[in-house]
This record gives sequence, C-alpha cells and structure tokens, in this order.
Amino acid sequence: MWVKNIFLILSVSILLISCSKKNIKEDVILEESLEMQVLEAYEEGMKALNSNDVLFAAKKFNEAEILFPQSEWAPKSALMAAYSYYKQDYYQDTIAEIERFLRIYPNHKNLSYAYYLLGISYYEQIVDEKKDLQSILKSKKIFQTLIENFPSTEYAIDAEFKIDLINDILASKEVYLGRYYVDRKKWIPAINRFRTVVDEYDETIYAEESLHRLVEIYYLLGLEEESKKYAFLLGYNYQSSQWYEKSYAIFDKMYELNKKENEIKKRKQNSLLKKFKSLFE
Repeated sequence: MWVKNIFLILSVSILLISCSKKNIKEDVILEESLEMQVLEAYEEGMKALNSNDVLFAAKKFNEAEILFPQSEWAPKSALMAAYSYYKQDYYQDTIAEIERFLRIYPNHKNLSYAYYLLGISYYEQIVDEKKDLQSILKSKKIFQTLIENFPSTEYAIDAEFKIDLINDILASKEVYLGRYYVDRKKWIPAINRFRTVVDEYDETIYAEESLHRLVEIYYLLGLEEESKKYAFLLGYNYQSSQWYEKSYAIFDKMYELNKKENEIKKRKQNSLLKKFKSLFE
C-alpha cells in the first residue's frame, strides 16, 4: 500500500513540475510575442511621425505603451506620443501626455526632457501677456523645477534662457500697467507696479525706466528723499542711460540748458583747434 502512495506522490510531483515548466515556457513565449508587437507599433509610430502624420504616430506610440506596460519601451513610447502632439502644436494634448508620464514614471531617466517639453508647451501658448498670465506663470514654474532638479542638463541651460525672456514679458506687463496709472494720476498703484519691476525683475530691460518713473512720481508727490533714493540707484546702476539723464534733470532744472551750452562750447573749441592746426599745414 505504501508503495502505491509513493508512486502516486511521485506522479503528481512530475505532473506539477511538467505543468510549471510548460507555464514558464508559455510566459516566455508570450513576453517575446508582446515585445515584438511593441516594437512593431513603435516602428510604425516613428514612420508616421517622420511622415508628419502625428495623430496616427501618437496612436501607435500609445498602443506600444499599452501592449506591454512593463517593457522598457513603454515610457519611451509615452514620451514619443507627447512629442508627436507637440510637433503639430497640439499643446494641450502634449501637456496631458506629459502629466500622465510624470504620474506613471516618476523615476524615469528622461524626466528632465519630460519637464522641458511640458514647460515649452506652456511657453509656446503665450500670446498676449497683458491679458492672460496663466501660461506664462506655469511655464516659469516648470522651468524653475527643471533647473532645480536637473541643473547640469542641456535642458536646464535653455530653461534659464526662457526664464529670462519670461521675466522680460512679466516686467513689460508691469510697466504697461504702471504707465496706465500714471496717465490717470493714480500714483499708488503706479508705484506698486514700478516697484514690482525694481524688486523682482531688476535684471530686465525695464528696470531703468521703472526706477526713473519712481523718481518722477515721488518727486511730484513731494517725497524728495524717496525720489533721491531711486535716483541714486538709477545712477549707480545705469549712469549712462537716457533714464538717468531724465531723472537728473528733475533735480537740476538747468541740466538741459547746461548740456546744450556745453555742446556749443565744445563745438567752438573744436572749430578753434581746427583753425589753429591749419596755420601749420
């Protein structure tokens, strides 16, 4: 009886081992088959992208990702789908794809590129900075994240350049509004706008004008010390600029007259020197 039991146990064990090997073999075959399907879908996506059929390309890249999410091709396909949309200026679709990529693959090696593509997609939507700041502020925030987390990448270098341009846009908006308030003699909101430029966008081309406007407004309000403070800043940083000359003229009413007289004297001196020189020729 015990011999039969042993034989039965051995038979079941052999059967289980055989089934296990069969399952492993089937899993390997299935994985290889999925890998081939993924590659085929990816290659079709690349061909469509090169032919500028971006919608079909994005569809094939999404298909490649869905077929085998565990494959190394899945995150690549997700990024290529996003790029396909970006290539045709479908920025909202690009943003949706990248945001999904960041949720699913938060530790992927190409995160720097993903953030860059996301930032650029918002940046390219900047149309009128005077009306809508949403795209501007979002792109700036994303580029700052990129620079902080991936400072040594080529994308971070371009992101810094883009932030400089964004700051110019934001500063121009503040100056535009400041001028608007000056024209209507609304001094306090005008001061707030120009101070924002001086405090937050001091490296932009609008800093000089903003300093001068503050000199001008404070002088009109009778706050000469405040006016002189900003005039000093303007002179210290931009002494050769036209805005410094205008600010200086506020405190020296004879400045323009003296300037003209000096130019006349200089011309006369040059004329005399030429006459004197001609005597020896």
